Amino acid sequence: MSFANVFNFYANWSNTNSSTSKIKAHKETYSQSKQLFDLPSALIQSARDMALEACKNKKRKIIPNKKQTSSIRYDQRTFTLRGEQLTISSVNNRIKTIIKLSDYSKVFFSNNWKLLKTGYLSAKGNNLYFTFLFESDAFGNRETNKIIGLDRGIINTITTSEGELFSGKALRKNKRKHLYLKRKLQAKGTRSAKKLLKRLSGKEKRFSYNFLHSLTKKLINNPNVSTYVLENLTKIKSKAYNKKSNKIVSNWGFKQFETMLEYKAEANGITIKFVDARFTSQICSCCGLIDKQARNKGIYSCTRCKLIINADINAAINIRNRYIAQPFPNKTLEQGAVNHPNVESNFTSSQPCAVSS
Repeated sequence: MSFANVFNFYANWSNTNSSTSKIKAHKETYSQSKQLFDLPSALIQSARDMALEACKNKKRKIIPNKKQTSSIRYDQRTFTLRGEQLTISSVNNRIKTIIKLSDYSKVFFSNNWKLLKTGYLSAKGNNLYFTFLFESDAFGNRETNKIIGLDRGIINTITTSEGELFSGKALRKNKRKHLYLKRKLQAKGTRSAKKLLKRLSGKEKRFSYNFLHSLTKKLINNPNVSTYVLENLTKIKSKAYNKKSNKIVSNWGFKQFETMLEYKAEANGITIKFVDARFTSQICSCCGLIDKQARNKGIYSCTRCKLIINADINAAINIRNRYIAQPFPNKTLEQGAVNHPNVESNFTSSQPCAVSS
């Protein structure tokens, strides 16, 4: 409870002073916070740092609010672990306890893992749980050298250069359903309608998280792949589209997918690489011709080599080929990019063309 109060105190301070500087907060409020809150100095500083980091993450647009029952962050000054004995700071003194480890958890206390100097204490019912954080660089790379390109889209959430299509139909259906309910409840405007709106928002987010977690897990469980190549989409939301397209792009969880894939790939020895996104949907993956008119909805039809292929698969192949064609792929995203829409590309597919009869 005291930890949450300190957190909320500094969140309000950050909003009032338009600052997320930990040094400034320490100089201006340390003495005051010691008088107001019955906590050790180290825990006050931990709560302060959490609050200012949260404000910085939210860019001070909203004031973060920590619940009284939410977790407490500990650092190297406030917790120690010796064998199975855990000691943590509290309001009065250090608390010592023997932790119980499951067989699964014992793996992380082996020599391959390094215990980080940060942990979290949380409550569930009448039980207290302490979360340890570990890191390891013992995964290495996979023996295979297979590179697969991934094209992210709206209709098909992910398409691979191997021809696999992961439909986004369930995700789009869920978003449409909640959008319809949200509009009805907002029009109603009653107190109960606002409560239901909040629950629906959480339900929609959980569905999206589960969908993307399941998808990234399927990709990572592929034993034959060593590298996944994606387009660099960091600037996609800065572009101006029409009203409908803006809504689609704003609801598109491409960054969320990217984050999930990256940390799971790291844990499984898979490398994630990025290439320039320009013209990947306009290039023929067989002959290299760039033709904006060749793509018609979900089909790509090359006017020169007569290739007819799924447009998303064609883009995924181009993404993979663009990475392979880079002479120094680790140096820059721009190498190998096609800079003019009316010239032939020097990226050719390593797979045979599927030519129409």
